[in-house]
Amino acid sequence: MHLTPLQTLVTILVIALGTAVTRYLPFLLFPQEKEPPRFIRDLTTLLPPAVMGLLVVYCLKGVSLTAAPYGIPELIGVAVTAGLHLWRRNTLLSIAAGTVVYMVLVQFVFV
Repeated sequence: MHLTPLQTLVTILVIALGTAVTRYLPFLLFPQEKEPPRFIRDLTTLLPPAVMGLLVVYCLKGVSLTAAPYGIPELIGVAVTAGLHLWRRNTLLSIAAGTVVYMVLVQFVFV
């Protein structure tokens, strides 16, 4: 399906508007001088671990424990990610290192 230049422009503008609204709306709804509702404060502490847990479940949903390599690369990747995060408390570093270790294992070790 090919879009006309006008359709392309409208699509880009709608996406830009949607992005801007989702970025600025929290600042309009919850100004700095006003205390946010307790529900929002609770979300700021509960949501990050919940999202990480959801990502772990999503990443491991297709792992087969009954066929080779029996989930070993995934287990090692998760262990590296968790261990590095517990040691360094750096989310970006732990996710990046775990991903690199996993990719090396599936591309070169468990071929």
